[in-house]
Amino acid sequence: MTVHNRKKHTLLAYLFFLPFGALLVVFKLIPFVNSVRMVFYKWDILGTPQFIGLSNLSRMFSDKVFLSSLWHTFYFVILTVPPIMILSFLVAVLANSKMHARGFLRSAFYLPYTLTISVVCLTWSLLYNPYFGLISKATKSIGLKTINWLVDPFWAMPAVAITTVWWTMGFCVILYIAGLQQIPSSYYEAAELDGASSFKKMIFITIPLLKRVHVLVIVTQIIASLQIFGQVYIMTAGGPAGKTRTVMQYIYEQGFRYFKMGYAQSMAFIMFLIMLVFSYLQLRLMISSSKEELI
Repeated sequence: MTVHNRKKHTLLAYLFFLPFGALLVVFKLIPFVNSVRMVFYKWDILGTPQFIGLSNLSRMFSDKVFLSSLWHTFYFVILTVPPIMILSFLVAVLANSKMHARGFLRSAFYLPYTLTISVVCLTWSLLYNPYFGLISKATKSIGLKTINWLVDPFWAMPAVAITTVWWTMGFCVILYIAGLQQIPSSYYEAAELDGASSFKKMIFITIPLLKRVHVLVIVTQIIASLQIFGQVYIMTAGGPAGKTRTVMQYIYEQGFRYFKMGYAQSMAFIMFLIMLVFSYLQLRLMISSSKEELI
């Protein structure tokens, strides 16, 4: 290729990128810069923003409601991420096996992921109803005490977590199935010749070779769980007594109920930094696992 043609192709490449770049700057970069700038301001939407320095950040770390909301958010992460990872892996192994109903199994676990959050939350709210809900009737039939799941301070967050696990694990099942299909069958055939049981093949072949999928599932689910808002807002509204109020709901309340936009943006910025750390960890772990495969 001549120098003239190379310059022409470079110019065409920039021209093709220009519309996307302009939209990226207008709708992503400029709003992001303004949102970071708002951390240092007091603004009630209607008035003029007032510069207050680090007051929003100092107030945030002395705000007991914010700290409790942060704990509730991490508690939700603990309740959802391990079950989603373990159950998705086990279902994917079954769905990738030679069983006759594997097509039905894949569809049955993925279909809930296609439902909207309002449908999922309202359906599970009916299931949790202490008077006519299916779960309450099941507990009564075996002689257990009826639990008012969404009102009980102890059970409210686990109830929301169960709903979330059922709703979102289908996506992780697909990721695990894709990873399982990348493992060469020759590894399992060699293990069978050595007399390895199914359990040993899973421990020494399947689980180690799915390292990158494990990292992807864990980090993406942690980031998704840190952003929990819709489920608690629809099912419990943050109750009872704030036991299910998460950071995202508190940000919504401060910003759109009390119009404290600067303070709400400060909390949102801290959550952004937390998710950025997990994203960086995912990137480093994926790179390290790729290097191990090349060795």
